[in-house]
Amino acid sequence: MNDRERLPTSSVPHHERLTTRRDFLLRGGAGFGALPLVDLLRRESCSATNARVRSPLEPKPPHFSPKAKSVIFLFMEGGPSHLDLFDPKPLLNTLAGKPIPDSFGKVVTAMGEFGSPLLASRRRWQRHGESGLWVSDWLPQIAGCADDLAVIRSCWADGINHSSGVCQMNTGSILGGRPSLGSWVTYGLGTENQNLPAFVVMQDNPAQVVNGPRNWGAGFMPAVFQGVRIQGGAEPIPNLNTPEGVTEDEQHGKLEFLKQLDRRYADLHPEQTELEARIASYELAFRMQAASPEAVDLGRESAATQSLYGIDQKESAPFGRLCLLARRLVERGVRFIQLYHGAGSKWDSHSAIEKNHTALCLAMDKPVAGLLRDLKARGLLDETLVVWGGEFGRTPMSEKGDGRDHNPTGFTMWMAGGGVKGGQVIGETDELGLHAVRDRLHVHDLHATILSLMGIDHMGLVYRYKGRPERPTLNEGEAYKKITTG
Repeated sequence: MNDRERLPTSSVPHHERLTTRRDFLLRGGAGFGALPLVDLLRRESCSATNARVRSPLEPKPPHFSPKAKSVIFLFMEGGPSHLDLFDPKPLLNTLAGKPIPDSFGKVVTAMGEFGSPLLASRRRWQRHGESGLWVSDWLPQIAGCADDLAVIRSCWADGINHSSGVCQMNTGSILGGRPSLGSWVTYGLGTENQNLPAFVVMQDNPAQVVNGPRNWGAGFMPAVFQGVRIQGGAEPIPNLNTPEGVTEDEQHGKLEFLKQLDRRYADLHPEQTELEARIASYELAFRMQAASPEAVDLGRESAATQSLYGIDQKESAPFGRLCLLARRLVERGVRFIQLYHGAGSKWDSHSAIEKNHTALCLAMDKPVAGLLRDLKARGLLDETLVVWGGEFGRTPMSEKGDGRDHNPTGFTMWMAGGGVKGGQVIGETDELGLHAVRDRLHVHDLHATILSLMGIDHMGLVYRYKGRPERPTLNEGEAYKKITTG
């Protein structure tokens, strides 16, 4: 029986009660057997205390020299249409209104509408920058940053619906329960700023992201590695400020008392990592009360900078604030930042894709371009990896006449900064944009590439869970080296 396991004793006669090994040593042989136990427990206690002094979030060395210090992952939840944004397909318009040719193989869609006619793209396409990158008229501002983008047209995933797709793009698996990519980065590298969270998550509206906090959870790793949700608006971090009338000493005393109570319980239940995370969160919260108000105060930014992010425009202001906050957090050493745009699967355009994507692109285009330009102007883009994409793309076939279904077999994402060579196109889909056919990059390859740019070997980053060596890409994937500057 484990020393910490106890049986109810209130209704059991004293002579029939079972005792633990510790009780036996204390009572047997006049208690002499407990003497070595006390010494062992003292050493164990000292060891545990010293271990707690060392924060699990302290900076750790990478496996090799990194090209990026931070990641900003721009997640377009719901699945943006690559066919109308970054991957033009002339044949799609030529065959519009007809069934997809048999030569493209059997097509399985999320909604199961087989035989739907092909839907033309109504976009106007143009080459941009010295690289001549194709970008549609839906994204005029991002098009101006074409020479900084590495557009990956050959992405593919396993999840055909939103739950499995979002889960895999965040955790590597279509099944819940594994640590998120941001948690792996935090576990592997720690943080450069102990007064701010290492992993921050923000979304552009109050709607529930598919799968909720599991997308930025730590899974089977200690909960201290999970993402911290920060809100947009006037109060990005709720309850951060000390209540009126409470002094700093009083606030610190209250937190210390809570810490003592939690620590007493945590010492009896070391398997409950959530409590350790809560204790760490109280300590972090106290430090954040000094550091975070300045970090999230957008009023310190000039009117020109706020305009660059589209904060002066109604449509783009919500996401513009998040993008500007992301830049401020990167400046202060936050390691991994994820921004959800279209939270609540707003990019999911099963119908009325023209109306849907027109509004979403207007809300996202200027903030994202502003982020790239601002990072570049401040000399931060070289060390900040910006990733853009959703859980999958859209089908060339129509749905409900004027929409597109989910397409995980071929879609587009892009990366910029952080050692990425801009102005290039990687891979391709078939002539209708249905399947990735050249330089195919699975989600595991994308994650391995992001980790590699951060100086992490995805096969060398290991967390042992129940005796098994767990890795961020499920022992699969390969970093795509051609994306880098050399």
